[in-house]
Amino acid sequence: MAANPSFDVVSKVDRQEVDNALNQAEKELTTRFDFRGTGAQISWAGEEAVTLQAETEDRVRAALEVFKEKLVKRHISLKALDASDPRPSGKAYKIEVKIIQGIDSDKARAIGKKIRDEGPKGVQAQIQGDQLRVSGKKKDDLQDVIALLKNSDFGIALQFTNYR
Repeated sequence: MAANPSFDVVSKVDRQEVDNALNQAEKELTTRFDFRGTGAQISWAGEEAVTLQAETEDRVRAALEVFKEKLVKRHISLKALDASDPRPSGKAYKIEVKIIQGIDSDKARAIGKKIRDEGPKGVQAQIQGDQLRVSGKKKDDLQDVIALLKNSDFGIALQFTNYR
């Protein structure tokens, strides 16, 4: 007899898609009329962060909006971003944007509690590192859990993988 059906709840962002969005935003910042002469730039700052920079606070905020627009077009949830407030840095203003990967333990516990409290009977959730494994006896119950989690807001982008 096969094991119980299960799926994983993860919060991952495709770095290649973020890179594509960053390149598109960079191209738009160099070609758009309202960004000419403002020193607007966007670039990677390490593996999981992006830096935006411009001469005025308004322009750096507008550059962030352009980047967010490009991410949405590439189907990346804005919940995966953690943008700081604009801060002066020399003659320019900078915004640091962190890309959130994985589910931290507090959020994982909150998701597990939600499944226990409101989900169908016989469904278990186990925390495995930065993801959750949800298993149950019936596939229909697991689909109910997916619907429950999609309708809930935990402040992070959730994906459902390895559905077996």
